[in-house]
Amino acid sequence: MPLVDAIPPVKGKIGAPRRRPDSAKSDKASHWNFREMMLRVKAIEPLLPRRGTEGDTNLGRVRWVVERTIARLDQFRRLSVRYERRSNIYQAFLSLGCILICFRKLDPPFC
Repeated sequence: MPLVDAIPPVKGKIGAPRRRPDSAKSDKASHWNFREMMLRVKAIEPLLPRRGTEGDTNLGRVRWVVERTIARLDQFRRLSVRYERRSNIYQAFLSLGCILICFRKLDPPFC
């Protein structure tokens, strides 16, 4: 739930910025009745498949992108081992790692 509470405001239409998503999607391991109830209290529709049932086949497409990104970040030893104790320093290295991944993916002509 702290992750849901940490979502920054989303710019969009004129008016108050949205602070919460409309729905939350996860895999079977995340299904927990209390978590589902807390999402409903925050007016977020939980799309969590129950254990022991057929899962959503579209979940694998989105999850693969996330896992690939995490695997790319693991190439930086400082991020995978996490030597830093302070979270702001770790966040800075995480941002730097994302910048380097995007820079390598773009393949600029001046390199």
